[in-house]
Amino acid sequence: MPAAPIRNTVRILGIDPGLRRTGWGVIDVEGNRLMFIACGSVETRETLPLAGRLVAIHEGLSRVLGEFNPIEAAVEQTFVNKDGVATLKLGQARGVAMLAPAMCGISVAEYAPNQVKKTVVGAGHADKNQIRVMLGVLLPKADPKSADAADALAIAITHAHHRQSANLKIAVAR
Repeated sequence: MPAAPIRNTVRILGIDPGLRRTGWGVIDVEGNRLMFIACGSVETRETLPLAGRLVAIHEGLSRVLGEFNPIEAAVEQTFVNKDGVATLKLGQARGVAMLAPAMCGISVAEYAPNQVKKTVVGAGHADKNQIRVMLGVLLPKADPKSADAADALAIAITHAHHRQSANLKIAVAR
């Protein structure tokens, strides 16, 4: 009788960076099976100076990292919009979102918004409602309270599907 294949469970943290609200989602992947663990968002007060908001994002993500102990992380790439100042601020929040897992020794993959939508929904220009519907199919126990948490779960799912090639890119870059 052949031995059963060894299945390793991989815990992934998906992060949807934002200055007002940074979404996070944690899933476990075993083979091609996805399991919802938790999701939420780190919210900052708009009255805080930029540096204080960045600290709040870092502290919130550090708590998530400490509580759920992911071994891989994925962050959505910043899209450039018409407001250069807003894009720069989003880039700073994204930098903190990448820094928090990296400081724990966790590799961080990056995915374009269209790649996330195409992976989860099948279309690169899907809307937020379509993402939520597919989350219900792929992670039936998930009930994200915000669009940011839903997007973070979609980013984690994207990494689950593309992690072999993403990890190879990270290894080659070292």
